[in-house]
Amino acid sequence: MSSETTGASVLVVEDEPSIADVLTIALRFHHFEVTTASSVREAAALARQHRPDAALVDVMLPDGDGRALGRELRARWPQMALVFVTARDAPGEIVAGLGLGDDYITKPFHIDEVVARLRAVLRRTRPQDVVAARAPLRYGDLELDETTYRVHRAGRSVDLTPTEYALLRFLVRNAGRICTKEQLLRHVWQYEHQPESTVVETYVSYLRRKLRPLGGDQAITTRRGIGYGLA
Repeated sequence: MSSETTGASVLVVEDEPSIADVLTIALRFHHFEVTTASSVREAAALARQHRPDAALVDVMLPDGDGRALGRELRARWPQMALVFVTARDAPGEIVAGLGLGDDYITKPFHIDEVVARLRAVLRRTRPQDVVAARAPLRYGDLELDETTYRVHRAGRSVDLTPTEYALLRFLVRNAGRICTKEQLLRHVWQYEHQPESTVVETYVSYLRRKLRPLGGDQAITTRRGIGYGLA
């Protein structure tokens, strides 16, 4: 495991579900944080929302050219690592792809090669330690240190479990909006289509119980029938 890239966030843009699943499982196994998109439109929206450290982009997408998406991502966030994945292996295609991004991987690929090359690109495009380079997340009197995974409220330390931390981090990253239960299940627990689950309510209750004694106001608000946000 590479300490330089542990915890780095990756946006996987791939419209083939089987390939997207393989990439997601492998990258999470190697301690990357993974968000997936299956179209140019979805990828652009997720990139604006999460600002990942790297994007792994299929060139051929159902609603556009992945290279055009890559140009947009690179223009907005020059430090984002950009790797293209495609079945096109002609020398001209590879040269064109490398002119836009940091690496170009052809299908079929070996998953270990993808992981190794993504790590290599991150070491080149990010500071020496990807995670350490991140500024703390702040909202109101909350502060989340993404290097040490420590949380403070009003200057006082909050002892959270990994899942509680992941939930609070998602809420902080989406401060100013209400996150639906479905969004929280998908992004924090990687659950799909489980509306009957009560895990979100349970963990919101845990977080409130830990945060309430440290600050004057309730940190997490409920929009009944919709979801949760930060006060």
